[in-house]
Amino acid sequence: MPLAKVESARFWRDSRFLGMECLSASFLTHEYAPHAHDTFSIGAIESGTQIATLGGRREETGPGDLYLIDPGVIHDGAPGGEGYRYRMIYPDTQLFIDILEDVTGKAFHATPSFSKALPRDPQLAKAFHAAHRVLESGAGALESDENMFSVLAAIFARYGSTIVLPVDTQERNAVARAREYLIENFASDVGLEELAGVARLSRAHLIRAFRREYHITPHAFLTDRRIQMARRLLREGRMSADVALECGFADQAHFTRHFKARTGVTPGQFRNG
Repeated sequence: MPLAKVESARFWRDSRFLGMECLSASFLTHEYAPHAHDTFSIGAIESGTQIATLGGRREETGPGDLYLIDPGVIHDGAPGGEGYRYRMIYPDTQLFIDILEDVTGKAFHATPSFSKALPRDPQLAKAFHAAHRVLESGAGALESDENMFSVLAAIFARYGSTIVLPVDTQERNAVARAREYLIENFASDVGLEELAGVARLSRAHLIRAFRREYHITPHAFLTDRRIQMARRLLREGRMSADVALECGFADQAHFTRHFKARTGVTPGQFRNG
């Protein structure tokens, strides 16, 4: 598929998959700021290339590569060369488990995750694109369900894993306290000295340790947390100006800039999708 000459993004929620968020987009210059989702991020590039940093590693991906990103994993993305076109879905953990149980006929008693984030698999990438196009076309429920269920089951069969929690250390516990504090106080104007006090680390040590553990600075994490909460409020039909204020942004323009930098669409597009 040739690259588009203008940027475009179509965002929608698919009621057949419990309101799962879906995106098809062409980007020439748009760059995603470091961010995470509270859902899985699964997709593939149709044409062109994207350069992404994921888990602290920077890689260029193109047609035939899959995106298999677990919830909470920090990543970014920028066009490589002349841009790229790609397709994504964002299934939450319970939906993913339901799909796996439906397809396999077995109960899944674990937290699903992926063993590889950016595997090269042209066959599965092609199948994903086909299933995604069926969703986007608004085809009948059986056709849509069958295609996407089968693709997700095949992806998990090949690349699925279960989450193994790392061993706690004093420093990891300290930055975890800071992270939880930011999650709980996302709408407040949290300062570095305040956050360092929560972590019981020096300010410089906190920034270094936080970035080493989560591949993102505390401020960038706070901004991303605000965007995650804003997504939830917009899904409820709340107005953008109210959401911006409630999530701690200085004004709507500031909110819109950060929102598009992390989702690829404006708050209005997301709310109406």
